[in-house]
Amino acid sequence: MTTSKDVAPHGWYMASYLLRFVELTDKDNVDPEKRFSTWENTILVKANDLNEAREKAVKIANGETKPYKGGVKGVDVQWVFEGITDVLPIYEELADGAEIMWVKHAPRKLKSIRKTIVS
Repeated sequence: MTTSKDVAPHGWYMASYLLRFVELTDKDNVDPEKRFSTWENTILVKANDLNEAREKAVKIANGETKPYKGGVKGVDVQWVFEGITDVLPIYEELADGAEIMWVKHAPRKLKSIRKTIVS
């Protein structure tokens, strides 16, 4: 039996989504040239395939977008769901030390590699 690289054998997927922070009274909230604070959140979802994992991630992300009063002045603010940035299957069973994702980097100098290490 062959398996697809897009299918998580144990049903777990890693999904990331982007949220943008806005003050609801700001008239420039849809200005494509304005700068906004954003957060990229990464979550685990149990699903049968990539499409179901994406749908679950969208539902979870949309649940984070309720308006609220923010800051000392109680300004009306909201996180706006911008979209899914990545959905990847996790190939190993979840356990201590299980590899859940990897990134291949282009060749670079050893001194540059060592600058990226945090500990």
